[in-house]
Amino acid sequence: MNRLAAACFAIAAVIHLIPILGALSASRLESLYGFPVDAPSLEIVLRHRAVTIALVGALLAVAVVRPELRGLAGLVGLASMGTYVLFVLLVGDANAALLRVLYVDLVGIVVLGAGLTFDRARLA
Repeated sequence: MNRLAAACFAIAAVIHLIPILGALSASRLESLYGFPVDAPSLEIVLRHRAVTIALVGALLAVAVVRPELRGLAGLVGLASMGTYVLFVLLVGDANAALLRVLYVDLVGIVVLGAGLTFDRARLA
């Protein structure tokens, strides 16, 4: 079960680390999210968002090899993905790129939930 839990946390880490590409430039952000980043304030917020999400990914990656961090990392990862899903559902009218992020996050929620379950089974 420990290897399954570690694999699930690794997948969730990758999901969270991919957006770091957006921190590199506005054009990367545009390709990730499917809309123009044509205001400096928007670019700042989105680039900061990319770094913040990557920090969650780093925590999840560390939890792959440090099982004692899996509970905390799992909750942080679920909160990250779950709030994105919630905001997409509440606001609505998301473009295709944002819906793709939604679907990836839904998969991530299932995978990370499984990882937490496998980890808890190991501790029982």
